Amino acid sequence: MAEALTSNGLASLRSSLIAWYESDHRSYPWRETTEPYPILISEVMSQQTQLDRVEAAYHDFLERWPTVDALAAVDQAAVVGFWSNHSLGYNNRAKYLHTAANQVCSEFDGAFPQDPATLQELQGVGPYTANAVASFAFNNGNAVVDTNVKRVYYRLFDIEDDDAAFESVANECMPDENSRVWNNAIMELGAVACQKTPRCEAAGCPWRDHCDAYQSGDFTAPDVPTQPSFEGSRRQLRGRVISVLSEHDELELDRLGPRVRVDYTPAGTHGREWLRDLCSDLAADDLVELEDATVRLRR
Repeated sequence: MAEALTSNGLASLRSSLIAWYESDHRSYPWRETTEPYPILISEVMSQQTQLDRVEAAYHDFLERWPTVDALAAVDQAAVVGFWSNHSLGYNNRAKYLHTAANQVCSEFDGAFPQDPATLQELQGVGPYTANAVASFAFNNGNAVVDTNVKRVYYRLFDIEDDDAAFESVANECMPDENSRVWNNAIMELGAVACQKTPRCEAAGCPWRDHCDAYQSGDFTAPDVPTQPSFEGSRRQLRGRVISVLSEHDELELDRLGPRVRVDYTPAGTHGREWLRDLCSDLAADDLVELEDATVRLRR
């Protein structure tokens, strides 16, 4: 690693990766803009959701709410309903996004903060998302470190599987004042070349000659958490509640239940008490209002 991180080694790594990325990379609409609002939308939608699924929802969202002002002006329920109807999962993200839009309008005079620290003042925007928006919108971020990027550096330098070590080497490798292109390029490398099963030759990895794993043949990488199955999960059923309620002003539990589960019976295992518990979780997240046996989307 020390040899690769000398001045000449770093220059070679940087130039080869940027040239590889700029010669050919996957095309996504959020890569064609430097406006912070659509970039934030894409980053929030992309959390634990495949990019190919995100693209259609991204276009629909921006057609409906093309500006941060437009998003801030609508009821939260409309945004949550959109999220559920597009199967984006984790409806809290929709609520946080709506709150963040209101913060931009009311606390920042309609202009997005430009640095990662201030961006984290927006509801639901953590360090990774803040850094991504700062990088891709303002070219003002630190090195992005996601699962794909960790895999790249782990194999390239044979470093220990430690967050601090990844952060250190990622920031050392990134060129100064070039976070936009660099972070896009390193994430692209991890996504299309340095996958769990590497595609070094097929993807033309520009770092093969520098890569410890390529030289040794040992492509071990840090464990990647497995996403729990969505089908039949509590997360999916929460989404169904939101989706059904987005089409009705309000519903009683026994009218809502069969629309959420086909095997719903009021006194059954998946009956009234089970549904009340599910709706209580959503109410605790300020997504619905539950009064006695009636449920409605929170406005």
